[in-house]
Amino acid sequence: MTSKINEASGLDLACVRPLALAAFAAFALSGCASWSDKSAATSAVEVPTQWSTTVSSDKGPVAASSLAQWWQRFNDPVLSALVTQALQANTSIRSAQATLQQARALRDVKTAGMLPGVGASGSAGRSKSGDNDASNSFRVGLDASWEPDIFGGKRSTLNASEADAQAAQTTLADVQVSIAAEVALAYIQLRGQQAQLLIAQSNFTSQSETLQITDWRAQAGLITSLEVEQARAATEQTRAQVPALQASIAKTRHSLAVLTGQPPDSLQTLISSPTPVPQAAPDLALSIPAQTLRQRPDVRTAEHRISAALARVSAADAARYPSFSIGGKLTLGASTLALLTSASSLTSSLVGNMLSIPLFDGGAARAQVLAQEAALEQARVNYQAVVLTALKDVEDALVALQGDRTRRVHLQNAATAADNAALMAQQRFSSGLIDFQTVLQTQRTLLSAQDSVANNQADISLGHVRLYKALGGGWN
Repeated sequence: MTSKINEASGLDLACVRPLALAAFAAFALSGCASWSDKSAATSAVEVPTQWSTTVSSDKGPVAASSLAQWWQRFNDPVLSALVTQALQANTSIRSAQATLQQARALRDVKTAGMLPGVGASGSAGRSKSGDNDASNSFRVGLDASWEPDIFGGKRSTLNASEADAQAAQTTLADVQVSIAAEVALAYIQLRGQQAQLLIAQSNFTSQSETLQITDWRAQAGLITSLEVEQARAATEQTRAQVPALQASIAKTRHSLAVLTGQPPDSLQTLISSPTPVPQAAPDLALSIPAQTLRQRPDVRTAEHRISAALARVSAADAARYPSFSIGGKLTLGASTLALLTSASSLTSSLVGNMLSIPLFDGGAARAQVLAQEAALEQARVNYQAVVLTALKDVEDALVALQGDRTRRVHLQNAATAADNAALMAQQRFSSGLIDFQTVLQTQRTLLSAQDSVANNQADISLGHVRLYKALGGGWN
């Protein structure tokens, strides 16, 4: 077969092999250098050995905990159900799943390109010439072709497709992390708004009682109508907060429904009844920064992008070298179908190869290499940006959570004192011992203090969610 190949191509393979091996060796060395650049790219950002802020449990040391399903640590069945529903039906997640399937299919296409291709053909005809009898002809054939990947161009393209598939998989994980966090944030925000609504309604009831007492005292001539109007103004201001909070609750509920892949009004029954803001379990142990970066899917995606860019540089470089193709054709022809299967029906057989050598392309191949190297540099810079953002996300979440926990005790003390002051002020006003301005001021202070406590409780839970997300929790 070798002699037939040489005769068909007119090329002596003995002359080609040294050139091919030399070029392949140069390419392999350049490939090793390129892959060593990945290590330099991924270590370009200095990672601290520990976080600048620590968050410890109120009950002492904390134990390590899994972050895969961190929402279950809030011990809220509704929250767990909503997150589970979102991870299954959210449109962004479903789109990312389709993108992953597409990337895997494209990888399989490149894998198939590494193998020989075989095709079949067949024909049947009937012809007549002059007074001669008509004759039939039947022909079937097999065609085979293969392009050996001598300089690694196909392998590099396959490596790029594999890296793209891995990047699509970690991108899906990143979307899962984001959606789980968005659902938890919206749910906690909704429970916080419901708590604020209860506070506003409770204060409205209290201020309505004060307004009634003020009206009685004005009718008795103990105070003027000025105090009555001031009491009415304070009551109406508090009352005006109720519809605003109800509208905010409805909007948040609509957002939750869309996040879970449902129509906006589908969750009205499930979360219409107010419940306390879910509190996270305190046994959260932080991993060291380097481990945090490894478990964040967006960082892994950036790494895969570097691998894909490196492979494309190698593929572009391999395109500058000669390419070979080997083909074969086997044809069987006969006048009847019965004779087509006999050995005598073999009419032709040809095997050949072709060599293509780029001589002059105006610098297009070199420019393509430079373009892929620029894309590689973009991937490296993007990786550094993702790492810095990841470190910032964790540090910001830690600082915010630490500050909210510190504020919690003081806000609770302030709310307790404001409640006592409002109660005493109302009792003394009923007895005529103080003026209405004192009552009005204590009621405003109480409403503000209770709102602050409710907001702080929600902020602590929201801070835990943001920390779980920053640590890369939410995917397996």
